[in-house]
Amino acid sequence: MSFVDNAEVDSAIDGGFNTLEQQGRKFDITALGELLIDFTDAGENQDGRKLFERNPGGAPANVVVNAQRLGMSTAFIGKIGDDVNGRYLHSFMRGEGIDCSGIIMDPQCQTTMSFVELGPGGERSFSFERRPGSDMLLTRDEVSSETIRSIIRGSKVFHIGTLSLTDEPVRSATMEALRIAKAADCVISFDPNYRADLWRSGQDARDAIQLVIPYASIVKLSDTECDLATGANDPVETATLLVEHGVDIAAITLGERGAYVRCKDGGAFVVAGSVDVVDTTGAGDAFFAGFLSAFVGSGIEARSAVVEDLKAFARAGNECAAACIQHRGAM
Repeated sequence: MSFVDNAEVDSAIDGGFNTLEQQGRKFDITALGELLIDFTDAGENQDGRKLFERNPGGAPANVVVNAQRLGMSTAFIGKIGDDVNGRYLHSFMRGEGIDCSGIIMDPQCQTTMSFVELGPGGERSFSFERRPGSDMLLTRDEVSSETIRSIIRGSKVFHIGTLSLTDEPVRSATMEALRIAKAADCVISFDPNYRADLWRSGQDARDAIQLVIPYASIVKLSDTECDLATGANDPVETATLLVEHGVDIAAITLGERGAYVRCKDGGAFVVAGSVDVVDTTGAGDAFFAGFLSAFVGSGIEARSAVVEDLKAFARAGNECAAACIQHRGAM
């Protein structure tokens, strides 16, 4: 495992953030990344033709929508097309009560879409229409605007995934946002949400994940992402390595088995309950929304969290994931 050194991260951050601003956070959780349409498998019509249901999606968007529903104050930063799907998504997010001043509607690009096919047990496979999609076209200059800088600076938790690191210009935009968040002393949360088809290679994905981890206070991985993040396949070993390399809180989701959580105080498995599965799309995002919302609600600093705190956060996450997978769609 080879992360960027924390000293390199610190040296890349501009100083001078106003500490008075730092004391007053407008948003509990802000996410940057993809806001897209999931066309979710909805069975067949009477003639045997496949039906797809239009649902709002995108991993970072799923997190803030679910967190908003849990009582958090949230904002979203990203780019959508000024098209029928983009206007639907903007209206949906606004209707959920999420601050949309960081959402850019661009008439020159097409809103990103994903087709989600469901297997017998609710497991899903994705096919993305992203050549390029709107989420890939957010720029560093747009993130550097006063509006978006103020959103990031006014956030307690700043959350990203890795779809915003697959291509330029959004990769540079994401790294600029991370620098702004780090300088503002935001709690940076990170969920890779790895989609192999969107990367040139597994090594490119591994490099991007390991570039972001030194910025992050809270990292959530699925059990299938452990190797990409740390080179270890075991959840306990992975979480231990993350904490040893400066992450305050690590959570590894284990599907129907629940999650493993770890901090400097130690680690624990948190078992999930059993429910009837309809669609697992967004289960990890729902878990992280519950986890982060419980973290924010606790008032605890990430660096001060102990195992009992993490177990409570993970129980909230498991409950949210269970609610998600009993319905179609990621939200």
